[in-house]
Amino acid sequence: MTDQPVLVLAATGGQGGAVTDALLGRRARVRALVRDPGRRSARELSARGVEVVAGSLSDRESMASAMSGVAAVFAFTTPFEAGVDAEVEQGRAILAAARDKRVPHLVFSSVAGADQDSGVPHFESKARIEAELTAGDVPYTILGPTYFFDNALGGAERVLEGVLDLPLPPDRPLQQLARPDLGAFAAEVLLDPAPYTGRRIELAGDAPTPAQMAAALGAALGREVRHEQVPLAAIGNPDMHAMWAFLNGPGYRVDIPALHAAHPQIRWTPFAEWARRTWAGAR
Repeated sequence: MTDQPVLVLAATGGQGGAVTDALLGRRARVRALVRDPGRRSARELSARGVEVVAGSLSDRESMASAMSGVAAVFAFTTPFEAGVDAEVEQGRAILAAARDKRVPHLVFSSVAGADQDSGVPHFESKARIEAELTAGDVPYTILGPTYFFDNALGGAERVLEGVLDLPLPPDRPLQQLARPDLGAFAAEVLLDPAPYTGRRIELAGDAPTPAQMAAALGAALGREVRHEQVPLAAIGNPDMHAMWAFLNGPGYRVDIPALHAAHPQIRWTPFAEWARRTWAGAR
């Protein structure tokens, strides 16, 4: 293991936090880029031994400074604050900073399906970043997580009322992933990049149907939860409408058995286990 730190961008977010936790669990040195080092979440990272530095995903200079002397970088971009064009610019700033500092290895968290011409705006923006990354000279690995289990938390009140709203048929499998599994996989790549350099790897831990998800949530809560299929026409956000149309159509294409067989060191959390851990205290 290198003595140089691993830089995690957006380290207080869901993905960055999971990667930071996994790296710390493996006793790696971690440097975290955060927008406000004074925030409670950033102070908590510092208390755990993380080197916290200020910066922004849109600020090339702050990221270049944070990348000085690192062994590797975990990078993540988001369209959900300023839109997909701003996300592409984030990606370009990250790649420019990594190139300037000759970063030894960059792990970019994209999304499964970004290489399928999906027509989903926030998939296509990541595809544009992937294209620029693969055409450049920064050593890289691209990770493509599927739908996160945690996304079910967006409808927490409805789940507690006994309803899981999803715009899918009840028997349509949805490939999904626990954030800690993404963190564990990313940490594996960041600390031992050679087997993964130049590769694009899509990640999924389970593929429950909405009916199975509702049953698992009901078992965790100790009461019935039923799936209610939301009509696609009811989804007004164009990006989310396109995503659910994609998931009702071709969908993700992760070969889950092959992935798990190739990487047995990852726990690969089933949805039912995640539901028990996450919802058992919400009764």
